[in-house]
Amino acid sequence: MANAKIIQAKEQEVEVIATKLRESNCTVIADYRGLNVAQVTQLRKQLREAGIEFQVLKNSLVSRAAANVELNELESILTGPTAIAFGKDVVAPAKIISDFARKNDALKVKGGVVEGRFVDAAQVKALAELPSRDGLLSMLLSVLQAPVRNFALAVKAVSEKNEASA
Repeated sequence: MANAKIIQAKEQEVEVIATKLRESNCTVIADYRGLNVAQVTQLRKQLREAGIEFQVLKNSLVSRAAANVELNELESILTGPTAIAFGKDVVAPAKIISDFARKNDALKVKGGVVEGRFVDAAQVKALAELPSRDGLLSMLLSVLQAPVRNFALAVKAVSEKNEASA
């Protein structure tokens, strides 16, 4: 029979994982089989710099945590070695892991959770193609500034025309 302390420790770990799944805006699950220590260290460094938590977790614990937060779809991708990136930014974890997987064929994206919904590997890769939040904000700002800029240029052209005719 299993020790009560071990069972309690595992239950606490499941609750911690469930909390991370609930609170992170983007969770990416990947198979890291075939990466050497230097490559995993490089990936961890890139993720840490972006404020993303990266952990290797037991599938059974993740499966129980997913059931606690009603993400039963995760069960289908929890096979083999599993590494999980938890991030507050919606795009950053997907972008960093997808870029790293493009350069290192050994890393395979399995799927993930975006804002509480299960996404498959193709959707994670599509999300990675989106510009970052800062990029989207700069695009929005550029769109908002265009009418004002065009109006200012028109006023300047009319002013220059009036000065030239006077």
